[in-house]
Amino acid sequence: MNLETLQAALPDYFAPWVQALGLQVASFDHQGVSLRLPQNPQLSRVGGMLCGQAMMAAADTAMVLALINHFGAFKPCTTVQMNSSFLKPLSNQGALVEARVIRAGKSLAFGEIDIRGADDGKSVCRATTTYALL
Repeated sequence: MNLETLQAALPDYFAPWVQALGLQVASFDHQGVSLRLPQNPQLSRVGGMLCGQAMMAAADTAMVLALINHFGAFKPCTTVQMNSSFLKPLSNQGALVEARVIRAGKSLAFGEIDIRGADDGKSVCRATTTYALL
């Protein structure tokens, strides 16, 4: 697996509106994938706060890429559950979205996502996910 393969998965497997988030694969390792979500006024609420819907879409996308990295190829999957806790607003900066595969079996996969400010590194959202592997 390499950064180019993971980046190329975005237009191959995700809807145009997800691609419009402008996600960039920042890094990956054997446990997961990190994406950069750039600051964008179209994704922000009053005061330059990144909206929660954009964070959840980025988190879900990052976890699918983490699963691609884990399996070495795309495996059809669907989100079964996503639990999120918003810890604080993210204002006037992009986000770093770190997705980590906790366990992946034959029919289910589990993961954790941490979203932090790209500039200050402070955690703003934590999520756990469950995916059905199809």
